[in-house]
Amino acid sequence: MTHAWPPHLPVGAVRFARPTADLDAALAFYRDDLGLPVLASWRDHDGYDGAVLGLPGAPVHLELLQHRAPESVPRPHPENQLALYLPGPQAVASATAHLTARGHQPVRATNPYWPAHGAVLFADPDGWHVVLAPWVFGTDPVPAISA
Repeated sequence: MTHAWPPHLPVGAVRFARPTADLDAALAFYRDDLGLPVLASWRDHDGYDGAVLGLPGAPVHLELLQHRAPESVPRPHPENQLALYLPGPQAVASATAHLTARGHQPVRATNPYWPAHGAVLFADPDGWHVVLAPWVFGTDPVPAISA
């Protein structure tokens, strides 16, 4: 599958930002438990604390923000997810074992698509879901639906 950005929109990177009610707890989950590297972080920049996580060299990032005077943080919705596509079932099993050993338990997927294709979901400290899928989207075929 090859696609290119349209000529009028030559995007070089994409960052998804979302608020958190507890930046330290969210960082501990994404950085320490899941293992995403912190690419940048700041404290009290115009009243915001934050961090950018991602894979070095990859042009897609997750930014976590916490305002010093906490505004209302949106309630998590089970379909608002961070999907991490891993290279096969063994990689998902390894990541699942690592997260479980660090005190996290898989959560039930609302959408039956994920478990039917071998994915495992975890909730971050704010309740947002992280999907560990056993195929690399756009590169690998989607695993057959389990019975």
